[in-house]
Amino acid sequence: MRPHRRAWLACSGTLLLGLAAVHSPAGQPYEETIPTGHPALGLRARTPENAVHELERGLADRRVTLSSAGDAIGYLRTLLDRLDVNADSQVLVFSKTSLQRQAISPRRPRAIYFNDEVAVAFVPGSDRIELAAVDPGFGVAFYELEAAGGDRPRLMRSTRCLRCHHGPATLGVPGLYVGSVFPSPSGEPNFGLGTVVTDHRTPLAERWGGWYVTGTHGAQPHRGNAVARDPARPDRLDAAGARNLADLGRKADTSRYLAPGSDIVALMVLEHQTQMTNHLTRLAWLARLAAAGTPTEAAADTAAVPGRGRGAGAATRRALDDWVEETVAYMLFAGEAPLAEPIAGVSTFTVTFPRRGPHDAQGRSLRDFDLQTRIFRYPLSYLIYSRAFDALPDGVRVRVYERLHEVLTGTDGSSRFWHLDEAVRRAILQIVAETKTNLPPFWLPLGDDLSGGAPIAR
Repeated sequence: MRPHRRAWLACSGTLLLGLAAVHSPAGQPYEETIPTGHPALGLRARTPENAVHELERGLADRRVTLSSAGDAIGYLRTLLDRLDVNADSQVLVFSKTSLQRQAISPRRPRAIYFNDEVAVAFVPGSDRIELAAVDPGFGVAFYELEAAGGDRPRLMRSTRCLRCHHGPATLGVPGLYVGSVFPSPSGEPNFGLGTVVTDHRTPLAERWGGWYVTGTHGAQPHRGNAVARDPARPDRLDAAGARNLADLGRKADTSRYLAPGSDIVALMVLEHQTQMTNHLTRLAWLARLAAAGTPTEAAADTAAVPGRGRGAGAATRRALDDWVEETVAYMLFAGEAPLAEPIAGVSTFTVTFPRRGPHDAQGRSLRDFDLQTRIFRYPLSYLIYSRAFDALPDGVRVRVYERLHEVLTGTDGSSRFWHLDEAVRRAILQIVAETKTNLPPFWLPLGDDLSGGAPIAR
């Protein structure tokens, strides 16, 4: 397993969460930033290929329209419909940590809606809606919709978000992240205390500072729904009335949003998804650098160390091999923070998210929730179905399949994957065999047993 280090970033605000200092004591490794202008990536000459870019083109040539009630929320409803984003995915962040920080407050939080490939951010009263879209193999692209009324809103590509969304918080590539801060009663984050970048490996006690959270979680603490009221103790959050909330009536005016809450299950899915997307993007970028024989700065430094290989190209290939291992471990939820008590949301998200499938003949899906001791019943990331995964260069995608297969058949019995018992591994193999197209020929067909693999050591 690779060592994890603290990552620090200076910036102002961005689409999902901006931050001044980022650290990840329990999860995310620090990764050097790969510049978008690197010639081996070929980004500058490439036309975007993502859902928001297609919507932008449709609006420009009048093939697509967005109906409006004269304000941003009128556009928001049809925008989500055009992008196939459910309103029940709504999560609310009240810390002043975005480009629209002046408009955000605990009474008027920022809403984020998402599906597998798109995130849409909205603040009531604003004339702008922010969007982010996964561009398969090339990272996340950012856009702004000017929603000042009329039938032809302007949808424009934006690079301002990259000040924070292309750096340590996003694994060194253009991406998304969820961060946890210590907010004041006005929603101002204490940047001196840093921001924890959260995902499924982060203990609940460190998650969701600056976010609203609705749902039940028993006695498990988290930082959501709370502010630091004592200026002398900015790291002490007032948790009175902040746990197991069914609604936010006493904290925010939810009548100005499409949904009344900020669902705990949706938050957990968003956390996993953001960093899974960043893992896939970094893997694609490292594969292109390795194919071109060109180094990242870290690879060039490693190549100069005696006994560490022949040149920067070898070092980049080693970096690629290492990142395949990190990506596979993340896909299989290695190191997931266990749930001490069951989790339950209050919106329909827990029902509608699994319906997106796909499902095998037994009705099972990688989207099925557990929510008793972990988030998913079958812990292999549903983003194995994503365009970002399919866009991985052929060689590295096959290597990911090989490593997944080795773990799931028990050929790799390392302690990193002890959380996967034989029944779960068998179920994941069968679900993927039935539902994933273009699998390599070595993947076990449905119904085969696991006797060819070594038993998992305990």
